[in-house]
Amino acid sequence: MFKNLRAEQARFDLTDADMGKKLGITREAYIKKKKSGFFTLAEIRTMLSLFGTSFEYLFEIEDEK
Repeated sequence: MFKNLRAEQARFDLTDADMGKKLGITREAYIKKKKSGFFTLAEIRTMLSLFGTSFEYLFEIEDEK
């Protein structure tokens, strides 16, 4: 869903389990949130700080064709 989130996660060599740990949630919860887009404000702030990027960039939605 979020191509740039996937790209940054890969660039930083972080697995879904790693991301879950950084956000204080399980791997499974992170995967669900990544698919649905329902992150808490605290989780979003953590990811923006971790990747050093803007909200607009990190959560850009792919064109669905």
